[in-house]
Amino acid sequence: MIVSHAHKFIYIKTYKTASTSMEAALSEVCGPDDVITPASEPLMKYRKGSLAQNYRLEHPLVPKRPLLRRLLRRPERHYHPSVGFYEHMPAWRVKAYLGDDIWSRYYKFTFERNPWDRQVSWYHYKTKSKARPPSFDSFLGDKDRAWVENYDLYSIDDVLCVDFVGRYENLERDFAKAMQAIGLKGKAKLPLANISADHGERDYRSYYTSGTRDLMGEWYAREIAAFGYEF
Repeated sequence: MIVSHAHKFIYIKTYKTASTSMEAALSEVCGPDDVITPASEPLMKYRKGSLAQNYRLEHPLVPKRPLLRRLLRRPERHYHPSVGFYEHMPAWRVKAYLGDDIWSRYYKFTFERNPWDRQVSWYHYKTKSKARPPSFDSFLGDKDRAWVENYDLYSIDDVLCVDFVGRYENLERDFAKAMQAIGLKGKAKLPLANISADHGERDYRSYYTSGTRDLMGEWYAREIAAFGYEF
């Protein structure tokens, strides 16, 4: 998640949408006063100088963790909400921290992905460390584990609240559109950081039965209605 006061934009980071690549590109053009939140250690290596800055925040709305949990927190977990700005931060909280004036004046953008394709990518991401990963159907059986909450990140009270939602399917084109809108056309190059065909050459549709296809249609009805995605 990035807030650039130098270029007056806010980037809301969603899941499985090449967001690591976008953060890497955007951090290159940020000024010294801009907010760049940390990511997990494996993802930080994609940024020049492993850059993260100005994400700690003294603000009455920043949630405070119990003292014991703060003392036991691992040093690398600095991207937890209790420090202020954090990685996959919902728009409502960004707005609350920045205030209505900055929120209304800055250009706000994010990216989304076909929910059926995104779910397969999420499945591989969440199970890649397991010696014997569960089947896709079994994974979907636990909604708390399998749910991808992107829509809630770029909406407030269930209404879209950003100026532009790019499509993962048109990644370079839509990233260029966003850069043009904030006056950075040609200045931020999108790297291929953490972009992978995580299900190989296999079509994402092949993972689904008619039942799980319809289930995803129910889970992600808001994204489907908003952007016209089809299976």
